[in-house]
Amino acid sequence: MAEHETLPRPFGSRITHAVVVVVVLLGALYYVWTTLPSVVPSREPQEAEALALVQNHPAIGYPTIAQAMDEHVRSMKDRGQGVRLGEWRVQHVEGDIFEIRIQLRDQGVRGQWFEREFIWHAHLQLKKVNAASLPADGVTPKAPDPDPPTTPSLPGSSAR
Repeated sequence: MAEHETLPRPFGSRITHAVVVVVVLLGALYYVWTTLPSVVPSREPQEAEALALVQNHPAIGYPTIAQAMDEHVRSMKDRGQGVRLGEWRVQHVEGDIFEIRIQLRDQGVRGQWFEREFIWHAHLQLKKVNAASLPADGVTPKAPDPDPPTTPSLPGSSAR
């Protein structure tokens, strides 16, 4: 035993070693991919602004839409009816337009459950909120028309 002899490793051992190295590298790449900030600028400040614009928008019969939704939930609970207000969700539509949604599940007087989705579009540049669903339309007051409707002249009458 004069010198240390190196024996070639079996083929299966080399394959196993290569697979372990590849799995570790893929895991490291996945970790870096999911934890490093993306190059695309975050819309979080705009999303928060859009949500606040909708929640603080006047509602029919209440100072704000958020208060109208909360009051509806409170009154249903006071009557002993089941109710669940979902989470406010914000989604970018295009440009400075964001869509804000919230689901409301409430129990009717006969025990049946109803689910409604309230949807609004928030235009950040215009600071404008539009109802985009029928339930939201029932909460959101109509904006006054910018141009008053003109009354068409009757046929046969002349403007003198």
